[in-house]
Amino acid sequence: MSLIGPSRHQNGQKSGARRAENNRIYAHPLPLVFSTPCSSFAASLLSLLGFSAARLENPHCEGIYDPATRSVWVTNEKDSTLLWRRGFFGKGDLSRSEPSWLARQVNARKAAGKYMTSEEMRENRRAERKQFKLDRAAAIARAAAEAEAAFAEGREAAPAVIPSGATWKPSSSEASTLPAPPEEEDDEGPDADDAEPEEEPLENIEHLQLTLQEAWFLVWNLDCLTVLDPHTNEPLTLQQIWRAFQDVHCVPPSLSIYANRIDNPFLVNYAAYHYYRALGWVVKGGIKFCVDYLLYKRGPVFHHAEFAIVVIPVYEDPADQESSPFSLPNVNTFSWTWLSTVNRVNSQVQKTLILTYVTIPARSRISPELLSSPACLTHYSVRDVVLRRFVPARMRD
Repeated sequence: MSLIGPSRHQNGQKSGARRAENNRIYAHPLPLVFSTPCSSFAASLLSLLGFSAARLENPHCEGIYDPATRSVWVTNEKDSTLLWRRGFFGKGDLSRSEPSWLARQVNARKAAGKYMTSEEMRENRRAERKQFKLDRAAAIARAAAEAEAAFAEGREAAPAVIPSGATWKPSSSEASTLPAPPEEEDDEGPDADDAEPEEEPLENIEHLQLTLQEAWFLVWNLDCLTVLDPHTNEPLTLQQIWRAFQDVHCVPPSLSIYANRIDNPFLVNYAAYHYYRALGWVVKGGIKFCVDYLLYKRGPVFHHAEFAIVVIPVYEDPADQESSPFSLPNVNTFSWTWLSTVNRVNSQVQKTLILTYVTIPARSRISPELLSSPACLTHYSVRDVVLRRFVPARMRD
């Protein structure tokens, strides 16, 4: 029996319409948008003088800081949609990436949904792959049985037909022949009201979850996010956010050994995040592929990630590493076995591994006042090294 129903075949026209719709929805790479007013005499005069009449629209979203999960929660549905569609910031806490829990629940209530969310598409692909493997194993078993029977009878075996991944299509014959459930008789007779009871409206309980690096980028660079205190629900100042995002890595934060540490994990990871975001890449978490970040050219909606980033901290002053209270990952020399494993994992999914070396400046050349402010981020330097897996049989040319 087939594990899935008939696949939805979409021709080139529908695919083109979907691409056009995605280009319209995700047209803006950042939450800030420059809006051009309607043409007028004043706008034309300003353009002649070399000035622009465009206005900067700032959405001013709000999020609640949650130290337990080391993230910022955006609970307003409008703000969540805006941050995702303009730069792909955050992820839905009940979804794989895009906050689509409500859409999935609404789609599940419909007998025949007109669209599929990204999570449903993923599950459909997994079911297709599983069904293909079952069909291929069954075909191989039939071919082997036929070969044995032909050998026993002294005849030539018929050519075996083994399904190929390029030509295999899921069968819908068995799914379409399933018996329909029996109709239940109404005790009140045929004249009774057969109207179905109205379903209760769904409440969207999903929120957008921003990493600390994403939240700080929106706060410090774009000034489009207001972070609220989880206890008082009051807006936090920039200095309070700066300290709070670092204190989550300090247990307890009151210890003097954590004061003004230039190698705080938040600072090291943000230096790498900011480096690639400033170059126009969409940066997302890469824990699924054993790396720190994934780089998308436009976003998860358009293409798969092309590059996988492993952040490697490098101390400018070895004395800072010896006195550090933090245990930064990859700061010590890692084995070739680990590196080969990560490289092979990402090569199998068509991703290029990049080793990103973040140089931590020496504390001796930075003043305490500079260490306590975001200005210290300018002293970090980032270098990236592309690592490719060498396959002799494929790379002779």
